[in-house]
Amino acid sequence: MKQDINFGYLLFVSFVAALGGFLYGYDTAVISGTISQVTAQFGLDSMSQGWYVGCALVGSIGGVAVAGMLGDFLGRKKAMVVAGILFSASAIGCAFSGDFSQLVLWRIVGGAGMGVASIICPLYISELAAAQYRGRLVSLYQLAITIGFLGAYLINYCLLDYSMAVHDPSGWFGRIFVSEAWRGMLGMETVPALLFFAIIFLIPESPRWLISRQMFSRGARVLDKIYRNPAFARAEAASVEASLGAAKGSSGWSELKRPRMMLAVLIGVAIAILGQFMGVNAVLYYGPTIFEDAGLSGSDSLFYQVMVGAVNTLTTIAALLIIDKVGRKKLVYWGVSGMIVSLLLIAAYFTWGAALGLSSVLLLVAFLLYIMFCAGSICAVVWVILSEMYPTKIRALAMSIAGFALWIGTYLVGQLTPWLLSNLTPAGTFLLFAGMCVPYMLIMWRAVPETTGRTLEEIEKYWDDSDSVAATASDAGSSI
Repeated sequence: MKQDINFGYLLFVSFVAALGGFLYGYDTAVISGTISQVTAQFGLDSMSQGWYVGCALVGSIGGVAVAGMLGDFLGRKKAMVVAGILFSASAIGCAFSGDFSQLVLWRIVGGAGMGVASIICPLYISELAAAQYRGRLVSLYQLAITIGFLGAYLINYCLLDYSMAVHDPSGWFGRIFVSEAWRGMLGMETVPALLFFAIIFLIPESPRWLISRQMFSRGARVLDKIYRNPAFARAEAASVEASLGAAKGSSGWSELKRPRMMLAVLIGVAIAILGQFMGVNAVLYYGPTIFEDAGLSGSDSLFYQVMVGAVNTLTTIAALLIIDKVGRKKLVYWGVSGMIVSLLLIAAYFTWGAALGLSSVLLLVAFLLYIMFCAGSICAVVWVILSEMYPTKIRALAMSIAGFALWIGTYLVGQLTPWLLSNLTPAGTFLLFAGMCVPYMLIMWRAVPETTGRTLEEIEKYWDDSDSVAATASDAGSSI
């Protein structure tokens, strides 16, 4: 069947949608290089600093809350257009903010774009991708996020270097890129945001959304572009129609009230929110601050963060290549086990490192190991699972609910990390993150089905089978 799939076309449309992940990653990570500058310029205390980091996440929560309804009402493609507009407006607004309140406002606008993109982009890729490629193609979104992280870290490092080398901050250019370099760091997102907005118009609407809206001929034409063999395209269209026909007459909200669907949503919420309390966003947001606490200079801290971003990207590429072969759940088992060990090593460094005179390089190594295990497991898997585990009728809505939980967790981590570092100490904070890995692993083992190699319609049947959860709960490597 592989030769009957137009993989080049699938790769192109997935790449376009994944660019929303790049913007998500950039917007998430760029904040790390601006914290100390914004704190000094506006005289922020620890809670205000947490609000500066967390305000975009408030916007993300709002974006996620409406993303499902937006995707169902406008379609997946137009919802991505909305995200592109929000990203572009935020980047320009942050660069030219007049005061801290305006900066916060534009960060919230960008956060809303992050929230919409985090739901719609992987959902769109999942609904177009053929089953045997879906894990890798949806993982392109996560890869784009990590490239966005790395891009933000590189921009932060280069602009800080540039601002320290130039001694004439005259004019608006000097203000944005020299005297107040944080403006340039935030504003550089304008370039990829405008590109994302422009190229969305070159991709089709999701065929599953079109068929769900009774636009069968348009949906079939999109499937004809994906499958070179018309028989495969017709079979896929018929499968989608049959799946939607089984739920005909019921709304997404009424479907969610069914016990089996409610269970699926609760499982998604659990893995989404727990994943945020395992430390990854604390490292991404506050990495330079944590490295400075360990005795590094501001420039060295940003360079270390670039290395974190590079490992994040390379490991995600490796995960992308094996996710459809190894399986979603095995990646989680291996990766989370490594995360626990790495977090314990970080906590040990902060406990005994100074007394033993240990080099900060050891701390960097522990951080890089943590990022490697995290990027190769939960980061690579979470959006794949959330985008494929729900039936078409409720997919956008259920993903919004799970995404809402994810962003609530992200916000809490972003807001509370300065407090945790101050009150629990860095060692206690990373011990807490290690402890949160345990329930995540148990839920993945006992409650989440293995979806590797299954069509979306086959996965949908799993939630209609009353005996499948019991079978899955007793099989760590379960299949549907």
